[in-house]
Amino acid sequence: MLERIPSMSPSRRLSGLPRAANFLTAHGALLICALFLLVGVALAGDYGIGTDEHWQRGITAVQWDYILGHGDLTFDKIQALKPWDRAYGISFELPLLLAERASGLEDYYDVHRLRLILTHLFFIAGGFCCYLLTWRLFNNRLLALLALLLYLLHPRIYAHSYFNSKDLPFLSMFSIALYLLERALRRDTVGAFALLGVAVGILTDLRIMGIMLLPGVWALRGLDWFYAVGRSERRRILGTAGLFTLLAAATLYALSPWLWTNPVEYFITSFGLAADHPHVVLVLFRGELIYSTDLPPDYLPTWFSITTPPLVLLLGFSGVAAVVGRGMGRPGAFFSNTRLRFGALLLACCVLTALAVILLGANTYNDWHHLYYLYVPFVLLAAWGVHWLAAAFCERRRWRARVALYGLAGAGLGLIILQIIQLHPLQYIYFNFLVDRTTPEHLKTRYQMGTWNIEVQDALKVLLERYPGEALNVWAPTSPRGVPPAEDVLPTDEARRLEFNSATRDADFALVGQLYGWRYPHRPDLAFNSDYIHQRIYNNAIVNLVALDGSRMTPAAAAAYRELYDQARTRPPIIRAPYDVYFQEQTLTFIRENCQPGDRKGRLGVKAYPAVPNQPPRGLPNAWRPAAGDYQEFYNLGVGLDGRCLGIIGLPDYPIAQIIVGQGY
Repeated sequence: MLERIPSMSPSRRLSGLPRAANFLTAHGALLICALFLLVGVALAGDYGIGTDEHWQRGITAVQWDYILGHGDLTFDKIQALKPWDRAYGISFELPLLLAERASGLEDYYDVHRLRLILTHLFFIAGGFCCYLLTWRLFNNRLLALLALLLYLLHPRIYAHSYFNSKDLPFLSMFSIALYLLERALRRDTVGAFALLGVAVGILTDLRIMGIMLLPGVWALRGLDWFYAVGRSERRRILGTAGLFTLLAAATLYALSPWLWTNPVEYFITSFGLAADHPHVVLVLFRGELIYSTDLPPDYLPTWFSITTPPLVLLLGFSGVAAVVGRGMGRPGAFFSNTRLRFGALLLACCVLTALAVILLGANTYNDWHHLYYLYVPFVLLAAWGVHWLAAAFCERRRWRARVALYGLAGAGLGLIILQIIQLHPLQYIYFNFLVDRTTPEHLKTRYQMGTWNIEVQDALKVLLERYPGEALNVWAPTSPRGVPPAEDVLPTDEARRLEFNSATRDADFALVGQLYGWRYPHRPDLAFNSDYIHQRIYNNAIVNLVALDGSRMTPAAAAAYRELYDQARTRPPIIRAPYDVYFQEQTLTFIRENCQPGDRKGRLGVKAYPAVPNQPPRGLPNAWRPAAGDYQEFYNLGVGLDGRCLGIIGLPDYPIAQIIVGQGY
């Protein structure tokens, strides 16, 4: 027989607690979720637009128009999307799009805020299901409240819960699906398994990795079948398992228009993309630039360890030890005990998924955001750790020990809350004490931080505050998913004062992200221009707005540029052109006398031969990108100084004979 979890009465008063405390404990989850929702609505406008937001809206719009049969849209329109674009389902983006259209909002600044609020609301809903699941597993409301707070208060995930409408909805839906799984196993009814099937179908539509719950449900149903008594009960178990599978597949098919013509082939293609994503990028990890396809095996474990609050790590690994220890002590309990079976499923989700990603060499990048959903089972294991510690070290008669245990957990949560407030709105670059956060520039030279463009909005706000009433031209890197229009991230009146990459006048400032100059020796212009117009996080500016006009630079920055000019002019130029080019100590200095407005329009560029095979040049993340042919491209912008144009590009790994210098590459 299966050892069932004791049933619970929601109205039962918690023994040993005063009436007021009992009320807060019984209704604490709703109060916490309501508080987080109110805070979320108030703070949503502080988060900028992620790099993928407009791209995802466009993909969803194409699929929705195809569903409605608008105009000449045929399946070819969806086929024209890139394979990895088609692989993302519409089960979350479509409600966002429909809410946007139903709202009647025309200013995208307001539309964006609506998207942030709805994404965060879904995250809170996932947290409430995490609370319910913990309560059902352990019959302990205090423990369930702790799990809810651990779920909501991971600094990085909290920030992503606003602007990341891919990874965070998957995390939230994963929490909902786990709760519905426990509910289906507990109730063992047709309706419960039907609802679970729909949830798993939605989960798989959000990300193909959601299919991992299918074998988990089959395994648990198989154990139920093994322990069942009587043929009729076994038939019922097989029937509910079959219904679950059928509804999961039907829901996935209904929500994935690109599967409609050839579901088997396209599903296999989508699954292959999850293991071998074709989008290859450079990743900064422990001070080295590495291709995302060549990451070391410890990449994901390291990122998880250094970006998760220590309290969660301690309790989570305690829970892992508790589940493994209980299973080793009573191996049969893994099969017969309902709670321990679920613990084994949680452990398998964390360990087997991470091992599969590592062993298959899956293309991951930008910390561990592709696997954020594993935080849900880890939080549940953390609750298991508290349950085990309370049972092991806090005897029933020693209630003070239990109070101390929960008090320490509360103090740890308080510290996390303070860090979230300190980092707002850039909580997504949180690191714990395992990384040195005190040495200036240490983090920025070792780990990737600003990868979503969210920090751009905050930087531009500071810039506008510093120069009230002025019209400002800002140069920003251009790409299909580059910096969003100012009017999308700022109120209209303020946005009108900003112009990006103006074609009519020189830029006043350059927007310089982490990978546009993370080692100062190879970007001398950043070393000299210390006038960073942006708040600093952990003593590091995530995005720098660098002054390109001597009149706006700090005196020290202007003096450093003048010194560079004087040093360069002590020798003859290697190239005479509109810009004279000087070379010394592996640094190219571009100088143009009598610089006129508009002379700094074109980028100062370099093509360096030959490329290093299968490896980026050391120390050259200066807008480095793989280029067609056998060369690498680098560029920089000039600055205006005392009527001159001056620009610098560092090339430490190339002799002068292997470079071609020009303007506008």
